[in-house]
Formats: sequence, C-alpha cells, structure tokens
Amino acid sequence: MTPLPRFAAVVLAGGRAARLGGQPKPQLDVGGRTMLATVVDAARDADPVVVVGPPQPVPEGVVLVREVPPGGGPVPALAAGLAAVGDAEVVAVLAADLPFLTRDLVTALRRRLVDDGVLVVDDTGRDQLLLGVWRTAALRAAVRDPRPHTPLRTVLSELSVSRHRPAALPGRPAPWTDCDTPADLARARAAPGRE
Repeated sequence: MTPLPRFAAVVLAGGRAARLGGQPKPQLDVGGRTMLATVVDAARDADPVVVVGPPQPVPEGVVLVREVPPGGGPVPALAAGLAAVGDAEVVAVLAADLPFLTRDLVTALRRRLVDDGVLVVDDTGRDQLLLGVWRTAALRAAVRDPRPHTPLRTVLSELSVSRHRPAALPGRPAPWTDCDTPADLARARAAPGRE
C-alpha cells in the first residue's frame, strides 16, 4: 500500500454551546475522557495537531490558537488553524465534539483524498463539513478572506469535494455523532462499547 503523505489536523473547539447551557463542549466527558481528547487521539498521527478555540486544557504536544475575532465562527477559526499547520500538504479538519471518531476513519479519509477534499456524508445524506481531509493549499485559498460568521458551506462550495459514507457498526453510534444538545450528550454517554 502506498504510504500516505504527512498530514496536519485542525480541530475546531470554539462556539458558544448555547444549547448546552454555555458549557465548554469539547471538555465534556463521554466514556471516561473529554470529547476533545477523543478527537485528538483519532488524529494522533498528525503533525501538528492544532486546536482552535478559547483557552482550555489540551493534550500534551497540541498547539492551541484562537480565531480572530474570537467567536467569529468556523471560517476565521479554520483560517487560524491553517496558519499554524506549517507546510503540511494535507490537513484533517475535525469538530471537537465527535466522541465516537476513530483513527481508522481519519485514515480512511486520507486514503480517499483525490480532489481538493473528501468529507463524511452521514446516513441522512448530509455533508459533515467538520469531518474531512483536505489539500491544505486548496483550503487556504478557500478561506483567504475569513469574514466572521460566513457559513463554512459557502467558502467550501467552490472546491472539488469527494464524499465518503462510512458504515456505522451495528449497535454502535456512528462516528459522525456529535453532541449539540443535552439529549445528544445523554445518548452519547449511554452508548455501549467505545473503542
């Protein structure tokens, strides 16, 4: 099998978490560790791993940066993260609230990268914009004008994107499961058998 190119990871860990009462969502525990720790572990082969968001605990060796302006949304956050990845040709872009993300899925996305990017499509057919792997140069060009509160979908719409529909294991939450509400968090915490 052909070796994969070096990659970096940008984990978006900002947002107000208004539906969770303003709690720092990446730091919430699911399965005995924070959701952020799970996502960073899934990207542990990346160099560097950059977390974008407010000051918060991050695993050792992880770079923490802040978007400008703070709270400006995913486009300024992505631009700030990309500024910190150096010369990596490929970058995984991940949300910090994916408690069932695995290294295998990140690797599968890296193997499927043939266009500007490849992202996960969930079982409803919805693109998961914060669960993908991209060519760094193409992504930097897309966010070169990181206006606050611009929808991420808008800036990515000009890129050539492939989609990957990973299979969810029977009886297990899908790897794209995120935690936006108290009900989502309760379901994630009650889910059987984490790896």
